[in-house]
Amino acid sequence: MTSFIRGIAVACAFATLAPAVIAQSHADVAADSTPNRFNASELDLSREQRAELQSALDQKDYKSAEKLLVAEIERDPKSFRAAGLLEFAGGIFFLDGEYLNAAIAWKKSEAIVPLSEESHFTLAMAYVKLRRLDWARPELQKLSDSHTQKALYAYWLARLDYDEQKYQEAIARLEKVTVVDPKMTRAYDLLGLCYDYLGRLQDAILTFNHAVQLNRLETKPSPWPNLDMAIAQIEANDLNGAESNLHEAISYDPHLAKAHYQLGRLLEKQGKLPQAVDSLNTSASLDPSYPDPHYLLGRLYNRLGKAEPAKAEAEKFQELQKATASVDPAHQ
Repeated sequence: MTSFIRGIAVACAFATLAPAVIAQSHADVAADSTPNRFNASELDLSREQRAELQSALDQKDYKSAEKLLVAEIERDPKSFRAAGLLEFAGGIFFLDGEYLNAAIAWKKSEAIVPLSEESHFTLAMAYVKLRRLDWARPELQKLSDSHTQKALYAYWLARLDYDEQKYQEAIARLEKVTVVDPKMTRAYDLLGLCYDYLGRLQDAILTFNHAVQLNRLETKPSPWPNLDMAIAQIEANDLNGAESNLHEAISYDPHLAKAHYQLGRLLEKQGKLPQAVDSLNTSASLDPSYPDPHYLLGRLYNRLGKAEPAKAEAEKFQELQKATASVDPAHQ
């Protein structure tokens, strides 16, 4: 296990020297990149080891699975056998949230034999999780170049453009993505976000509306198209339309703190201050690390003549802002 740990340490040291990147807009990395159900019977292990590994995986005991695989890998770390075990281990590390370990396992496997398409893509997603867009981009570009009819890879390249504030580049990619896959809801949602950031508000609303219509046809609709459209509608002073979209977003995900926060903003604009306070408190309770509801709550409590709660909310906002900045260099 020592050599594998050493590889992890070296990679960690390198990562600390790398520039920070902006966080992605929506957290759908896991949905795109969760590896297929693992089948230990395909691995070059003894019957007893395969049974032990499969039992650990079935129980989601990823640490035990990782320990078993790393021990076998280190018996002959540069062999074809090790390459297969490393690729398999990369998927387990990813599911376990050990994204750096996953990347190291896949890169070690790739040094011996080419990765499967699925593992190659999940490696790129591990880099996204590690906030290393500069590492993710070349991996996604290779996938996109070799699979031109797969919209997913070009979509993620557009996501990287968006996160790096390259909105024109993202728009150009997304226009091609929607030709390849005209039913890709989130491609239109991201396109709307790009238009919004460029100040093209009406284009954004029209594009969000298309995303909303497609989203309703999904088996599990996402709250994000409605939420993004509502934010643009608030900006355009279409408060009734925004309220309808916010309620629809909350119906899709009642636990989405940002949707309740935006509803609180909207209710304040409508002069419904007690209802706004309720929505903002709901938002704060759903995501205790989210600063924004506390800022607006402080302002509302001031308007309602409640000085002590207003002061407490302002202090809570400042505390959370500092905590966010210390964890996320992009906020500094």
